[in-house]
Amino acid sequence: MDNQNLIDMANRIGDFFDSMPDREEALAGIADHIRRFWEPRMRRALLAELDHPDASGIAMAGIVKEALVKHRAQLTPATPATV
Repeated sequence: MDNQNLIDMANRIGDFFDSMPDREEALAGIADHIRRFWEPRMRRALLAELDHPDASGIAMAGIVKEALVKHRAQLTPATPATV
């Protein structure tokens, strides 16, 4: 998984929602888009990048970081049950 590409995609989503006048609606929109359209593996990698940013990678936009922190619970994929 290319974390730089994930951050770039998340930043582009953030750019779209950043133009909304309602900040809370924008944050929810970013989180909802990522939750609905990104597979669990991608969301895990993005959240891991939030926790441990790669110094050599692309900087995550402020609005994206804020959305991930605020809506982390809904973005965190469920852990598969072990049998």
